[in-house]
Amino acid sequence: MKNTYDVAIVGGGINGASIAYQLSKLGRKVIIIEKGELACQSSSAAAGMLAAQAELEQDGPLFQLALKSQAMFSSLSEELFEATGIDIELTYNGMLKIAETEEIAEEVKKQVIYQRKWDPAIKWLDANEIRELEPALSLNVAGGMYLPNDGNVQPTKLSKAFAKAALDFGAEIREYTEVLSFLFEKGQVTGVKTTHGIIHCGQVVVAAGAWAAELMRGSGLNLSMYPVKGECFSIKTEKPIINTTIFSDKRCYFVPKRNGEIYIGATMVEHSFDATVTPGGIAELTARAVHIIPSISNAAVMRVWSGIRPQTGDGLPYIGEHPNWKGLFIAAGHFRNGILLSPITGILTAKLMEGKLNKDPFLSAFRLDRHKEMIF
Repeated sequence: MKNTYDVAIVGGGINGASIAYQLSKLGRKVIIIEKGELACQSSSAAAGMLAAQAELEQDGPLFQLALKSQAMFSSLSEELFEATGIDIELTYNGMLKIAETEEIAEEVKKQVIYQRKWDPAIKWLDANEIRELEPALSLNVAGGMYLPNDGNVQPTKLSKAFAKAALDFGAEIREYTEVLSFLFEKGQVTGVKTTHGIIHCGQVVVAAGAWAAELMRGSGLNLSMYPVKGECFSIKTEKPIINTTIFSDKRCYFVPKRNGEIYIGATMVEHSFDATVTPGGIAELTARAVHIIPSISNAAVMRVWSGIRPQTGDGLPYIGEHPNWKGLFIAAGHFRNGILLSPITGILTAKLMEGKLNKDPFLSAFRLDRHKEMIF
């Protein structure tokens, strides 16, 4: 008997699981194929920020995609808890985007004015006001943008909730199985060849993060995508020292979690699949963190880890169908926004595969062939 499915999803990270959930709800026979364990790469390494307006400073397709996805989390949290019993730990604790110099403060003030178009509650806090909210901040901080409606989730729990909900709707999961190549016939994908045999299907979605580009080369598509390693660590203090998520443009953030840990990240090492956590990387990150919150120098270090994030040449993810092979889709290249964009990525990809969004102009910014030189 053939291993036959409607859809094979390559990659068991957060976006692969989100897509599986949406397709399974539609009654499609879905299999997730993961070369390691579910959510074992960047999905479990992320801090879980939902920072649509802190990281993305200009309007455009990615910004609008992020805002739409961010708005879905409240109902999604309830939906997944009801379906699976998994609490994704959605917490609306607010965020501070800090300015560490007067020059940066002027730029952040401009961002406040701009971002208030989408959320009037966003405001500027001067040096005194910001320390009333976060007394642990260094005297070096000149002020910041306060986003009271921002929040965060526990990424691993969100990934597993998507996957469990998909399983409950009939999806299958195969871990420790690597996809080696695609099968094609008459311009149509017909399955995938794996380390444990062939899986037949009418559609394939590549949601393999930074590893998607190498796999897609076998389909004649040279995606502009590269890996970026990020090293992180977490601390715990006897008493909570921050209330909000704190985000600095100097590649440093602090995300307080329900269990009392504070996630601190992240370094950026471009073009590296080496997930080794290095003393140099952690030392660099620690120096930045202590500069912003001096008291953390006395905190207990709980964990260190790293993740490999998928960045693209123009900073936009790939969401769409292959220009030459019918039924072959990709959803990858989300870089630092994979957790934030996971709800809408699942919904949009499922609709695309159902043929409901093929002429949507909004999605043209994310299509696979947006750079003609990528096709060979």
